[in-house]
Amino acid sequence: MHYLEKYHFWLENEHFSDEAKKELRALEGNEEEIKDRFYKDLKFGTGGLRGKIAMGTNRMNIYTVSRATQGLADYLIEESQKQPYPQEYLARGLVIAHDCRHKSREFSETIALVLNANNIKTYLFEDVRPTPELSFAVRHLNAVGGIVVTASHNPPEYNGYKVYGIDGGQIIPEIADKIIYQVNQIKDYSRIKKLDLPVAVQQSLFNIVGQEIDQIYLQKVKELAIRDKDRIEIDKSIKIVYTPLHGAGNVPIRKILKERGFSKVFVVEEQAQPDPDFSTVESPNPEYPTAFELAIKLGKKVNAEILIATDPDADRIAMAVKNPPRHCEEQSDEAISYTVLNGNQTGILLLYYILSNKKELNQLPSNGFIVKTVVTSDMSRVIADSFGVDTYETLTGFKFICNLEKNVEEKEGKEFLFGYEESIGYLTGDFVRDKDAVISAMLIAEMAAYYRKNGLNLLQVLDNLYEEFGYYEEDQHSIYLEGAEGEKKIAEIMKVFRKEALQIKGMEIIRIDDVLLGKSYNLKSKKTTSLDLPRSNVLKIIFSDGSWYCLRPSGTEPKIKIYLSFHAPTRKEAKQKVHLAKSSLLQKINSVIKPD
Repeated sequence: MHYLEKYHFWLENEHFSDEAKKELRALEGNEEEIKDRFYKDLKFGTGGLRGKIAMGTNRMNIYTVSRATQGLADYLIEESQKQPYPQEYLARGLVIAHDCRHKSREFSETIALVLNANNIKTYLFEDVRPTPELSFAVRHLNAVGGIVVTASHNPPEYNGYKVYGIDGGQIIPEIADKIIYQVNQIKDYSRIKKLDLPVAVQQSLFNIVGQEIDQIYLQKVKELAIRDKDRIEIDKSIKIVYTPLHGAGNVPIRKILKERGFSKVFVVEEQAQPDPDFSTVESPNPEYPTAFELAIKLGKKVNAEILIATDPDADRIAMAVKNPPRHCEEQSDEAISYTVLNGNQTGILLLYYILSNKKELNQLPSNGFIVKTVVTSDMSRVIADSFGVDTYETLTGFKFICNLEKNVEEKEGKEFLFGYEESIGYLTGDFVRDKDAVISAMLIAEMAAYYRKNGLNLLQVLDNLYEEFGYYEEDQHSIYLEGAEGEKKIAEIMKVFRKEALQIKGMEIIRIDDVLLGKSYNLKSKKTTSLDLPRSNVLKIIFSDGSWYCLRPSGTEPKIKIYLSFHAPTRKEAKQKVHLAKSSLLQKINSVIKPD
């Protein structure tokens, strides 16, 4: 159906509310906006929906959310028929959580009532909760899956919808494809079922959960402490500044740090309460150093050692560290400054802290393993090797990390120690199957307190690791290309690089990994081998010294991402390589975007 036909269908069909029609009528004459809202259906990307909040088939609204949920319900009903007792399977239900974004509560209740109309039980959290707690709750409540309504770190006009499987992890592509098939069968919105709330409650299909889950989850988090036997081991008087960036991390992270005994935690009050507009930041993404502006201001005031920030759904976390004084111990407010670490640097610090301390305490298993992504620093592999710990590699996204973790544990009997990706997502422990900023915040505080007790700042620790394992300089860059034309440009960029990989002056390409084709091409041996990775639109170019760059269209946002990782004997050389590669890549990409 043409986008204008879809537009008029929504205007004329009685299924859509007067409010929805009023919003759409206001678009008359705005051809470009109508096209963008209706040229396609909002699709499952990396395990769910994500888009701008508005009326239209390519937007997040109660109709597209209901359609996706009905498709999910149809998939679950089909799956239940494969079980010995179908009704008992559906009675296990789904857990639903949400963040503080616009429409999050409305979407969550809509999801629950659509599932209830299909005789599927739901457990809806009473208020905002971190995404990792949803992952925990799925297995704790023995549910068949979960949904979290969030758009993570996207701008305020976005919302989203992530689906979790029976194992507590985000659904993998094979399951997503089955759900998408069911969603695509729904051509008529009137066939979507939805139960009235009082009826759903009366039938015990609609259930509210809250603090009882919080307490069990936080207790499990505390059990992951490595150094907590006595106060001699770590300096719990360390000053920490925390900002939840208006999101779901505020209550659980403050609580876990308090219960661990960290008495000097200062919260950025302007960013403590939920705010769907994220009014104090340009972007609620702690991956961007600008998100730390207010935290740095407070950090200088209280002379904090570290600053931590979590994204709106509290699954991702970033850190800034106070720069050591150059000449004397005491620093004035004006002299205090901070370095914001990137995701790889924080991951490397956590990895080394976990492995080295477990080894010292005789807790490091002989069959331990870590999981990283194909675009995460290879320094993690070098560190893991030094401890006799295996490294497994998978695609970008924690659904792949946790799915691989589960498979290795079940099939090979190994013990999972740590998983991370460069986009500030980290996990240890086995009761959550997603990146977890609550666990990470606790371990970051413990790690900083441990090194402080031993006279070291985290930047000094990082420098020592570079000295020992070599310099790895990483960078990434995103290019946003929205709408139908943007999709075409992103596809064209990937096509150009597949046709001819960009050479970097003074460096030799030895291998090209094309994950979309599942092939690895060795340019020296002229041999082609298969990649043991799920198919995805990822292209990675590897040089003779182990350095690489990678291109990947985002599965959740209208952008293409460039990843760079360059290795050298000195920091200066590594930085020079990254700068040269990045400028060369951007020049070639811009020639595709704007041929003139």
